[in-house]
This record gives sequence, structure tokens and C-alpha cells, in this order.
Amino acid sequence: QIQISLQTDRVRNIPCGTSGGVVVTFDSIEVVNQLDEDKLIPVIQEYGVDYDQLWIFDKIHHEINQFCSSHSLREVYIELFDTLDESLTNALQIDVDKYAPGINIIAARVTKPIIPETIRENYERMEAERTELLIASERQKVVEKMAETERLMATIVAEKLANVSSVNMEKKLIEKQAYQKIKAIEDANHIRHQKAMADANLYMQQQKAQANSLKLTTQYLQKQTYDILKGTPKVYFTSKISDVLNDAPKQKMRRS
Repeated sequence: QIQISLQTDRVRNIPCGTSGGVVVTFDSIEVVNQLDEDKLIPVIQEYGVDYDQLWIFDKIHHEINQFCSSHSLREVYIELFDTLDESLTNALQIDVDKYAPGINIIAARVTKPIIPETIRENYERMEAERTELLIASERQKVVEKMAETERLMATIVAEKLANVSSVNMEKKLIEKQAYQKIKAIEDANHIRHQKAMADANLYMQQQKAQANSLKLTTQYLQKQTYDILKGTPKVYFTSKISDVLNDAPKQKMRRS
């Protein structure tokens, strides 16, 4: 009876040698596959009922040995191991598509290879150190990120303070300019007021001088002279007091 549903072929104990000459063993490799019903007869006629022996079991040995011989122990055991499932699936499918179409490789699962004990211990120690290094590196990144964040925060605060200082300085400058404008207006008003007062005083002096100049007529001067003389005491020089006494009534009559 030929199975056309999904089946899992398991290959065990596959030894292989790395490019560095270290022999490792894959304890188990599983391949999930399925034979197309419409391709059943051609495949059986060509390869028999044990078609999977050739295209899966034997092919797995071949592909694993090819993989190991092309890579170092570190690549086989650590660096490329996580890609081995996919690369083995693709390699098997490429060959069956070319030589035995109808066999579908669904998936391949490869167990971790067994390596010599001394080498395994070294690798485990190296992996532990590598893990510690990665942890330290990540911790350093976190510390650096925190420091960077603190620097950014400090920069933001400094810029904020600088902006506030700039705004305050600008405000003070505007206030000073406004004060200077007001002072200039007040000074201008004061100057205009002083000039107006000076002009008014000059005008009054000019008017007074003009009025005085109008008074300086001959009649006015004579009158001023007469008023001055009238109030001035008179002194008579004579040998007789009677002459003075006789002259007084005459002077009075003249004034009248």
C-alpha cells in the first residue's frame, strides 16, 4: 500500500565532518512530505514503493554532508544552524522537482548536532561569555540612552532658560525704548513750553518797549520834567527874608 497522505520520514544518526575536520552527529532529522495522487504511478514506476529511500533518506545524508564540509564547526553548530531547516527543505524540493516530480517536501526539522564533549564545553563557555557580553552591551546601551536622554533634557531646559532670558531682555529693551520715546516727547514738550514762555516774555518786553517809545514825545518829556521839579524843594539865595515871603504868593498865583 502506497501512502498519499502526509507522512514523516525520520533519519537518525547522521555523521558529518566540518571544514575544520571536526566530526559531528545529527541525532535526528525529520522530513514531512506527501506524494501527489496524480503523480503516484510515474513515481512508483520509476523509483518503486521505496521512492523516499532515494529522494529523502539518502538525499538527507548527502545534503547534510555537503553542508558540514562547506562550513566551520561554529557555523554548523551556532551561526547557521537556525537556517538549516529551511535550506534542507529547499535543497530536497529542488531535486525532487527535477527528477521525481510529484513528491512535495513540506518541512524539515533538524536537531542540534552532537559535538565532542570538550568542544561542547568550550562552546557553552564561549556562549555564556558571549551572552554576558551581549547583556553588558545592552546594559551599556541603556545607560548611554539614559545619559543621552538626560543630555537632551538638559539641553531643552537650557534652551528654555535661554529663550526666557532672551524674551526678558527683549521685553526690557522694548520698555527702555518706550521710556526713551516718552522722555523724548516730554523733553520736546518742555522745550516747546519754555520757548513759548520765552517768546511770550519777549513779546511783552517788545510791547512794553513800543509803548514806552510812544510816550517819548516832547510834551510827555516836558510834563515829566515839570512833575519832577514840582516835587523838588526850592532853595532861594537872598539877603532879605521878606523878598522870599513876598515872592511866595506870586509863585502860587503862577501855578494857579
